[in-house]
Amino acid sequence: MLDTSSLKIWRPDAWPVAQEWRGLVDSFLRQPDGVQLAEFVRQRIAAGATLYPVHPLLALELTPLSGVKVVILGQDPYHGPGQAQGLAFSVAPGLRVPPSLRNIFKELQRDLGLAPPSSGSLLRWAQQGVLLLNTCLSVEDGRPGSHSGQGWEALTDDIVRTVERQHDQVVFLLWGAHARKKLGLLARSQAGGRVLLANHPSPLSATRGPAPFIGCGHFGQANRLLQQWGRGAIAW
Repeated sequence: MLDTSSLKIWRPDAWPVAQEWRGLVDSFLRQPDGVQLAEFVRQRIAAGATLYPVHPLLALELTPLSGVKVVILGQDPYHGPGQAQGLAFSVAPGLRVPPSLRNIFKELQRDLGLAPPSSGSLLRWAQQGVLLLNTCLSVEDGRPGSHSGQGWEALTDDIVRTVERQHDQVVFLLWGAHARKKLGLLARSQAGGRVLLANHPSPLSATRGPAPFIGCGHFGQANRLLQQWGRGAIAW
């Protein structure tokens, strides 16, 4: 994995990704959306902004395309120092578990009877085939949503399209309004009952209608589908 202490690095060519994702990422970086994003980020760094995470494409390093079983779609990375890992909802071991992740663990306990883990790192999920993807992949310190609409969404659209096109046996978990915007890319999976929708697990929305996150049962539903397909359940 990428080894650097700088939180202001912007070197997409230096971010390791699984070989199956390399062509898609390189193509994005050459396209207008990728060029625009790179210029926007350079300007923000020049203005003194600190960016998170250090490795925005970690999910694509840890979860190769051929191994994807579940796609979890969130919004954008955590915006506090040291929190964001490049995996949606995950934080580095030893850090306090953020409220959204606490609600994820709460739903896991309600759904599958699993006690909340001591660590907020979801690395083990990524290594089992859970693609932990935000719709926007970078953020500035203390400024949630600060990089939304700057180009990342074109890449994450491409990622979702690619998974949808190449896999008939993947479950998509779309959590929140930003994630739900990808629904139009998933007509085939939605028709096949492979797309599950819920509110974002944030305390602001986790228990609200019309699709409360708490009580959604997505973890058990995903495992039942995977087992029906013979792909093996996720050890959540």
